[in-house]
Amino acid sequence: MPNSMAAMRCGRLTLLAAAPLAVALVMTACGSSTKTVSVGGEPPGQSTSSTATQTTSARTAAQPTGSTATQRTSGAPSPTRTASEPAFAEGEAKSDSISAAEATVRARGYTPTNTSDYRGRQALRVLIGVRTGSGDGYGQRAFFFVNGRYIGTDASQPSASLRVVGQSDTEITLAYPLYRHGDPLCCPGAGHGQVRFQLDNGKLTALDSIPPAAVRQGG
Repeated sequence: MPNSMAAMRCGRLTLLAAAPLAVALVMTACGSSTKTVSVGGEPPGQSTSSTATQTTSARTAAQPTGSTATQRTSGAPSPTRTASEPAFAEGEAKSDSISAAEATVRARGYTPTNTSDYRGRQALRVLIGVRTGSGDGYGQRAFFFVNGRYIGTDASQPSASLRVVGQSDTEITLAYPLYRHGDPLCCPGAGHGQVRFQLDNGKLTALDSIPPAAVRQGG
C-alpha cells in the first residue's frame, strides 16, 4: 500500500516498446524531468543516421574520381592509318642496284643500251633496251622501274629507236621517231615526238599520246 501511494504521489512508471529488440523505460519524476533508459538496443534515432551514413559512403566509393576518369580517357589508343602498297603492273623483288635492273631487261629478251639513263636516286627510273641479237640496233623499248621495282614498258610493241630526253623524280620524257612512208630507218622524215611518262599512285601514265606503232617503227 505504501508503494502504490508513492507511485501515485511522485509520478508514473511506463513501459514503452521503442524497437523490435529494444525496450525503453520512461520514468516521469515529480514535476521535474524525463529520463529515458535503453535496454538491449541502440539509442533512439541512431540506427537511421548510421544507415544513411553507410549508404552515402558506399556511393562515394563506387563513383570514380575525376583523375581516374581522365586517365581512362587519355589511355585509350588513338586510331592510326597505314597506307597500303600501290598495285604494280608486275611484282618483283625490290632492288636499287643497276645490275638487277639490267638483269630484268635481259630476262625479257633485250639488252640495255645506256645504263646512265638509270638514276637510282629517283622514284621513277628507266632503261632503254634493244632487242637482243639485233644486227642494226633497231627495235627498242623503254623499261620502267619504281624505286627498283620493275613495273612495265612504254608500249606493247617496240619502236625503231628511243631516247631519254628529260627526267625528274616522278616524270620521264622519251623521244620517238616519226617516220613517213618510205623513210629509211636512219632518217625519220617527221622528226621526233616527245611523250611524258609520269608516276601516278604507283602506276605509269602517259601524259601525251604515244605515236602509232607503224609511225615509230618505220620501214
